[in-house]
Amino acid sequence: MPTSGFVRSTGVFMMAPSAAAKTPITIRLCGPRGFCAGVDRAIQIVVLALKEFGAPVYVRHEIVHNRYVVEGLEAKGAIFVEELDEIPPEHRKQPVVFSAHGVPKSVPADADERNLFYLDATCPLVSKVHKQAMRHHRMGRHVVLIGHAGHPEVIGTMGQLPEGAVSLVETVEDADVYMPPDADNLGFVTQTTLSVDDTAGVIKRLHERFPNLTAPAADSICYATTNRQEAVKQAAPGCDLFLVVGAPNSSNSKRLVEVALRAGAKKAVLVQRASEIDWATVGDISMVGLSAGASAPEVIVNEIIEAFRERYDATVELADTVEENEHFLVNRELRHVELTGADMAFVNGE
Repeated sequence: MPTSGFVRSTGVFMMAPSAAAKTPITIRLCGPRGFCAGVDRAIQIVVLALKEFGAPVYVRHEIVHNRYVVEGLEAKGAIFVEELDEIPPEHRKQPVVFSAHGVPKSVPADADERNLFYLDATCPLVSKVHKQAMRHHRMGRHVVLIGHAGHPEVIGTMGQLPEGAVSLVETVEDADVYMPPDADNLGFVTQTTLSVDDTAGVIKRLHERFPNLTAPAADSICYATTNRQEAVKQAAPGCDLFLVVGAPNSSNSKRLVEVALRAGAKKAVLVQRASEIDWATVGDISMVGLSAGASAPEVIVNEIIEAFRERYDATVELADTVEENEHFLVNRELRHVELTGADMAFVNGE
């Protein structure tokens, strides 16, 4: 449900026992934060596949952009590969999982040719973008994809259509110089993890240059990206330091850093673990913002809060915007397998 303002935490993040020498600070904790439904589903798919079929379970590319998650799954028996030809012949009856970012059509086709058993963990919202792009193509439109070059989701989306059917536009500057094959038959889609504000500027410029540009049937930027950015916008004003938990290759996490700075945080930093915080440069602070990208586990958020409590008299204040209750079903082949809290404790905590 929508909420407003900040509320003092009454849960597990209550004020730690203070020492007289500790400087009092407030940690403004964003909500929603961390795992979205698509990331949660992808991790569950690997965990359930390991329970059902035993180790090893192969995963093509990082299942999500978070090293902590990848290492946790490796400890359970997952093996991460870049390409399917890395799977040894003796393991070709074991499952291979495709990442949450989606894959080009050539990847499942390659798996079929190799007679591999695969489980597609593509986020349903990314799959929706694939379908929107294919619909534009069926309607005779050239597809403009707004996104970041080289990102796995962009590679997967462009790989849904024949070569040359999709043009990538990254910035307003790109939109200024883009020359389409047919200016009157264009349709656009976007990467799901972009900055809402940045993307709006690119779309506006494209519409100015190409009035007949057709939008997708539904917004491509996913609800989780939007919700996390809105929570950061609310929390950032007045923050001396804003920390975003996420990986350097996580698009949505990097966008949260940018959003925090634009919304008024004096400083914003992306960190993967508490150990990456440079305490020597933190300086004189009284208000710290804290959020986590959609592929960052809650256990690291808790780890960072505890790291601050070791050094400061820290009180946590909740900056909640909306409550997320989306849930995506795992693959049919895995729905009968029980998933317990213990199975996911490595990312969710005890």
